[in-house]
Amino acid sequence: MEETSFKKSGHKPSLLSAFLYFDVSFMIWVMCGALALFITKDFGLTDSQKATMVAIPLLGGAILRIPMGILADKIGCKKAGIFGMVVTMIPLLWGWLGATNMNEMLAVGLLLGMAGASFAVALPLASLWYPPQYQGLAMGIAGAGNSGTALATFFGPKLAEAYGWHVVFGLALIPLSLVLLTYIFLAKDSPNQPKPKKVVDYLAMFKFADTWWFSLFYAITFGGFVGLSSYFSIFFYDIYGDATVAGGITKVQVGYLVTITVIAGSFFRPLGGYIADRVGGMKFLLILFSCITICAFAVASMPSSFYVMLLITSVMMACLGMGNGSVFQLVPQRFPKEIGVVTGIVGAAGGFGGYILSNNILGPLKQSTGTHVAGFLTIASIILVVTLIFYAVSASWRKSWATANKGVNF
Repeated sequence: MEETSFKKSGHKPSLLSAFLYFDVSFMIWVMCGALALFITKDFGLTDSQKATMVAIPLLGGAILRIPMGILADKIGCKKAGIFGMVVTMIPLLWGWLGATNMNEMLAVGLLLGMAGASFAVALPLASLWYPPQYQGLAMGIAGAGNSGTALATFFGPKLAEAYGWHVVFGLALIPLSLVLLTYIFLAKDSPNQPKPKKVVDYLAMFKFADTWWFSLFYAITFGGFVGLSSYFSIFFYDIYGDATVAGGITKVQVGYLVTITVIAGSFFRPLGGYIADRVGGMKFLLILFSCITICAFAVASMPSSFYVMLLITSVMMACLGMGNGSVFQLVPQRFPKEIGVVTGIVGAAGGFGGYILSNNILGPLKQSTGTHVAGFLTIASIILVVTLIFYAVSASWRKSWATANKGVNF
């Protein structure tokens, strides 16, 4: 009955357009990470420079996410999406025909952040067409576009080995152009488009402590997912690569391993929201943070078998993915009237979290210590502290939200 009613509501062409835009954008956003082993070899980068190179697109996405959300409010999601895809073609062309040194590559990466900012356009495009009872399903379908990360990690290394990494940037223009044409013809702005938000509306939300808490928690879950998605190719090859150990895995095989972990994180995200609805977002997120902490400490033990490492990292990524869904199960309960603004702020924090993880923790600590152990011990310790903070904050939330949200699982 619910499925039938869902089919009769909303605007399916716009929902499909939102998914495709999100999917191809996520694929492009993490391309530097997917191609890292090939790019870093050509440029002879240090461990710290490698981490910076894969982290810069995440920083660009974090910076551009709020401006793109404001643009979507001002001119509509359709026009903003078209603008975003056209601008994304610039770094792809640059990466294909230029990017011959590290400085150029950093500029390309920063501009690729426009693809990461698609979050602020694609999700509202889908969301605004559907009534409250179908928001979870509609957002889940559109949000499943983060599976584009798996496309980059699966196909990117294989194409780079066959044709060179520059060509892969050029090839990415093909699916982007096809999605752009589809988007132009199928996407349509909802008649329920709210009044444009002002910059002051975003600034006003920073006075609430809970905005900062949600940003911190999402910086761990989404930041961990996208940051590790970009960095894992470097990590796996450093530890288990054929240039490191006898009988080690090749660069293409590394891409396949990273894809497995990315799929775990991508496809478990909707499940996280689903479970959070039923057992309570606070309770479930506390369990997830605890599991992520344990997994991070387990990664720091550097097991000799990459099969064991693959299992640990896949579980960790699955928990991070479910954590993303759980955080956004809680946000509407605290900010039901400001959900659009808060989503933009919290989403940007997620991008910053991914940037800090790669650029400020994993890369520098690997360079200074010569091992990845220190980086993952640091990450595990940070998540442990955040878990304790979440336990304390959520206890306060349960008391303050109980009256305002009767019948809702916390």
